[in-house]
Amino acid sequence: HVQLVESGGGSVQVGGSLSLSCVASGDTISRYCMGWFRQIPDKEREGVASISPGGEGINYSDSVKGRFSISRDDSKRTLYLQMNRLQPEDTGMYYCAAMYLGNCVGVPEERNFSWWGQGTQVTVS
Repeated sequence: HVQLVESGGGSVQVGGSLSLSCVASGDTISRYCMGWFRQIPDKEREGVASISPGGEGINYSDSVKGRFSISRDDSKRTLYLQMNRLQPEDTGMYYCAAMYLGNCVGVPEERNFSWWGQGTQVTVS
C-alpha cells in the first residue's frame, strides 16, 4: 500500500509550464506502475501518462504527447510530470496513481490503479 501526495499545481498563462510532483509513503514505488490522470470539469477522469517500474516503459495520451514528460525517482519515492506549452484545455485536477505489479502498457486506465492522491489543481488561462 502506498499513500500519494501531489504538489506543484497552480495557475499559469497559456504556453507556460508547470512541474507536478507526487511523493509516496508507506511503501517503495519501485515495483509500481505509476500514472498521472486528470479530471477536466464536466468530464470523466482521463489517463495522461504512465511509467513502468524501472522507467523503461512510458506512455502518453495523444492530447499531451510532445508537451508533457513523466519521470520517476524511486530513491526519492517521487513521480514527476513536467508540463510544457500548456493550453486552456489542460485545466483540471491532476492526480497521481499507483498500480502494483500490473500491466503498465498504453495510456493508463483508471480502473487498473488502486492507490490515488488527493489531486492538485492546474489552471491555464
